Amino acid sequence: MSDTTISPAAEAGSGIRQAAFEKRLKQRYASEKRFRLLGLAAVTFSVAVLLILLGTMLYNGAGGFQRAELRVPIDFAEAGLSVDAVTLEQSEVQSLEAQGLPQVVDYFAGEALGEDGAAEVSGEAWRELAARIVADPDLARGEQELWVPASADLAQGMEGEGSAELQSLASRLISDGALEKRLDLGFLQRSDATDPQLVGIWAALKGSILTMIVTLALAFPIGVLAALYLEEYAPKNRWTDIIEVSINNLAAVPSIIFGLLGLAVFLTIFPNMRSAPLIGGMTLALMTMPVIVITGRNAIKAVPPSIRDGALAVGASPIQVVFHHVLPLALPGILTGTIIGMARALGETAPLLMIGMRAFVASPPDGFTTPATVLPVQIFLWSDEIDRGFVERTSAAIIVLLIFLLMMNGLAIYLRNKFEKKW
Repeated sequence: MSDTTISPAAEAGSGIRQAAFEKRLKQRYASEKRFRLLGLAAVTFSVAVLLILLGTMLYNGAGGFQRAELRVPIDFAEAGLSVDAVTLEQSEVQSLEAQGLPQVVDYFAGEALGEDGAAEVSGEAWRELAARIVADPDLARGEQELWVPASADLAQGMEGEGSAELQSLASRLISDGALEKRLDLGFLQRSDATDPQLVGIWAALKGSILTMIVTLALAFPIGVLAALYLEEYAPKNRWTDIIEVSINNLAAVPSIIFGLLGLAVFLTIFPNMRSAPLIGGMTLALMTMPVIVITGRNAIKAVPPSIRDGALAVGASPIQVVFHHVLPLALPGILTGTIIGMARALGETAPLLMIGMRAFVASPPDGFTTPATVLPVQIFLWSDEIDRGFVERTSAAIIVLLIFLLMMNGLAIYLRNKFEKKW
């Protein structure tokens, strides 16, 4: 057997190719490493921005869940108020007003705070006290140490703003232990007001809930049925192509255009329902529907054809194939599109401003046809106020909106995961 010899030229060529290969391999590894680092940097940047946003909102909004309150000891036995359950049940706050509760609050405020301090008690303090007495009649028996809302001017003086006299008065009351920033849970229970010390978010929150109910009730079934028809039944011709292009274009239309459509159509048909959740929900449903149709079609298209063929092979009718097999498997993807559409609708302001949902609403809506406002519009209106108290309330309202959005999305994600099936 003869030995095979490799020429020096062949060895040199092989070494060059090996070196070139190793160089390319190092370049690929370096490229992959750079890509991983870029991806990590992008994720880190996104998380940092999110944390900064949430931190800023929490820092600015913490004060929005508090308000300046004055300590006023009241001797109800000396005041002589009648607070039996029968009287309160019949006339409630009006009965206490007729018995002189506003004057009682003014008198004991003057005794505890002095004339200048009593002048800075909110004019609506007695109404809040009356509501508390109606809820708990035992509160009006004996001597009680109560905290009542201060005026907006005194609240500004407490923050170092306003006139020098109010700042001096606030400092004196704070040193006496008669003025404090206290947790204001009533912010979640009251409605809008002209005084930042008395505003609440409940009317706007309830309006948002009612509007989202109408939006979901209209957009989800119509969007899903439209997606099923276009994907499973519609013939492939010029007309369906035009419809598909139109739906894709509608998904990109600015939201204010839908507001103009609601103003021109819905308020023409229902002229007495201006700023009602029903009109707002119908307007937002128009904006949300294209998103649900597009994502719904993609989810239906992603269902393997073998599922349809297998169902038809065992004797299922076409309608049974769609509703018993295709739709349940596509439902998680459809719910994903619904989450995106509803989240967008919840944060919209422009279309709702066009249909009049920027009115001053001093009481929560009673139903779908009564005047209401929504959280984004309420935030927009408060942000335009110059009073510092409204700035803090605006941040607090944003926190409420974010929590509402997280709860709504959390429910939708739970339903999506529950209906998700793997094959």
